[in-house]
Amino acid sequence: MTVHGTCDPRFSQVAEEFEANLTLRGEVGASVCVMVGGEVLVDLWGGEAAPGVPWASDTIGHVWSCTKGATALCAHLLAVRGDLDLDAPVIRYWPEYGTRGKGATLVRHLLTHQAGLPTLREPPPPGAFYDWKLMADRLANEEPFWEPGTRHGYHALTFGYLIGEVVRRVSGRSLGTFFREEVAEPLGLEFWMGLPKNQEGRVAPTIPADPPEEPPAFYVKAFTDPASLPALVLAHEGGYMALGESDSRAAHSAEIGAVGAITNARGLAGLYRPLSLGGGDLVTREHLAYMAVTASAGIDAVLLAPTRFSLGFMKATDNRHLPPADSEGALLSATAFGHAGMGGSVGFCDPAARLAFGYTMNKQGAGLGVNPRGQALVDATYRALGYQQVYGGMWYAPGD
Repeated sequence: MTVHGTCDPRFSQVAEEFEANLTLRGEVGASVCVMVGGEVLVDLWGGEAAPGVPWASDTIGHVWSCTKGATALCAHLLAVRGDLDLDAPVIRYWPEYGTRGKGATLVRHLLTHQAGLPTLREPPPPGAFYDWKLMADRLANEEPFWEPGTRHGYHALTFGYLIGEVVRRVSGRSLGTFFREEVAEPLGLEFWMGLPKNQEGRVAPTIPADPPEEPPAFYVKAFTDPASLPALVLAHEGGYMALGESDSRAAHSAEIGAVGAITNARGLAGLYRPLSLGGGDLVTREHLAYMAVTASAGIDAVLLAPTRFSLGFMKATDNRHLPPADSEGALLSATAFGHAGMGGSVGFCDPAARLAFGYTMNKQGAGLGVNPRGQALVDATYRALGYQQVYGGMWYAPGD
């Protein structure tokens, strides 16, 4: 596998691990980007975007739940401008949301996966994820599965409609439009929630994960208990999770704020670059610190494994004490925050290290966190920065 791009000699370990992913760890096509102090120090790509088609500098792909970080950032931009109070009830901005015991739900509960709406009780019609009003109305009229704010459970597919509808109500623009006009275009990012048709030819189709020898607890529960939250999450998605559907033109063009974004490693790292530098022109330093604080943690009511979230972002989680199928988390430093995507893509910033990181690929892994391919690149990045792991776990800055 030929690797292309540039890599600062100080980060040669990242290039070595990237090559190892392609030659030893089953990688098909991928990209990785590391920015430190705002400077691009690693920008690599390699492998195949499709059979017989090399992964190119401008190849893009579906990054699944990495989308949530972009969606959360939109809410934070509105909060910094004084247009959105994250501690206010959702009904201040979305009055119709206050039905069936949801009147006291706070905006922060939507960001921290505490809203109690990780799925719908009844299946939506085919193509529902491409109909924003339908999904927003269904969620507004849904009864929460738990009292909002009392526990957390990953809102894998509903997060984007919940946060996105608040963004739409406050800004007067759709989530994808707001993100494009306020984030992607000002930062010069090739990052879309709602991919233009003229960019379709650049997309590397998703390659589903190989069936795991031992599935995570989430999938075990989903396939053995049809009334469980995992089962409802997988079943009540309007066909979006059917094989190949997420690569359809309808899926790519829709604004799906939980899982629908299209970009590459350069786009993911670029998204987090201003945050790695103290907030840039997006948020204040004070608000950046607020964004990074862990706000919900513990056994996830949906994923059935430990997760940790700040206000819309994943935080470092060490699950290696669990059985192998559930052992994937995200081994970052305590000051880092970002989001992983189904199959292993990941983007995050670490303001203390002035680090922004992005990794994308087309061949998915079977776990629920940052898989060994992405984690190897993260680990090599932190080593290059002089960070250390205590007992092989989380990353700590020199002297911590």
